[in-house]
Amino acid sequence: MSETAIHPVVLCGGSGTRLWPRSRATKPKPFLPLVGTGTLFEATLDRCPPSAGFAAPIVVTGTAHLEHVEAQWPAGVGGEVIVEPSARNTAAAIALAALRLPEDAVMLVCPSDHHIADRSAFQRAALAAAELAREGWLVSFGIEAKAPETGFGYLQRGEAIGDLGFKVARFVEKPDLDRARQFLADGGYAWNGGIFAFRVGTFLAELAAHRPAIAAQARAAVAEGHSDGSRFYPGADAFARIESESVDYAVMENTARAAMVPADMGWSDIGNWDALLVARDRDEEGNSVTGTADLVGCRNVLIETDGPRVSAIGLEDVVIVVDGDEVLVTTRAGAQLVGKLSGAVNQ
Repeated sequence: MSETAIHPVVLCGGSGTRLWPRSRATKPKPFLPLVGTGTLFEATLDRCPPSAGFAAPIVVTGTAHLEHVEAQWPAGVGGEVIVEPSARNTAAAIALAALRLPEDAVMLVCPSDHHIADRSAFQRAALAAAELAREGWLVSFGIEAKAPETGFGYLQRGEAIGDLGFKVARFVEKPDLDRARQFLADGGYAWNGGIFAFRVGTFLAELAAHRPAIAAQARAAVAEGHSDGSRFYPGADAFARIESESVDYAVMENTARAAMVPADMGWSDIGNWDALLVARDRDEEGNSVTGTADLVGCRNVLIETDGPRVSAIGLEDVVIVVDGDEVLVTTRAGAQLVGKLSGAVNQ
């Protein structure tokens, strides 16, 4: 493998409660075939082949998801699975992966549950981000904002860094609708999609500078860990002492070396049923059906059923999901609230 290869670090965690009842704690959305024939996790690995300059992946997951990760790992790909003894958010997860790589390696941090329609655009952005990372920048993918979304954080574009990307002028938390509309009209803001490129040594230095306790405990957890075939188990006691914090808060919003590469690649975080409808192929009326259904006079309706036939007449902007003994009916506007249902909370 080339010394300049990019090391994918794939984060597999969470329960995907806003896609309940299809996504559940025992088998959350990364491991489901929600868009196309493969799962989101399989698609994440498939976007990073050796032929495009990628090394074998490192996947960070918990014990609950280890079986799914290994069952869906492509044969012959190689790589390592880091099995977290507890959930401590993305700063700790990325630190574990960084400490398993050489200091001069470039890591590309990817969530396992996003959909990216344009694989070539993703790979071009990854190569540009890797070049900036080798120059000492901590790089975010700036996803081109297509709508005034209130569910995403935003990156404000600063001055250009050659032809590769831009400095990040500031990170913006999830805005209200009026501010999101202002960002879209301004044109200088992008969605923060949670995809990053770091040189390992740079990331670990910035983590130590801004969150020394997380850095120290992550090092202790790796030092106390052990390998079992392709699995690596960090030391549980040291890891349990790590404060749970996202990499955005711990590092990206504090570093003076934050950069971004623009990425227009058909991205979606598949964060709820409405986002899934938008990401899927639809008929001329905007409907998407998985399973057996009859639709008459419906527009922009998503139906997903694992058995019973669903019949719908005259509906618009509605989601219907049948999974086992659970049935969900919501408007598209209400899809953000699915995670608050008792079934999703107590799954």
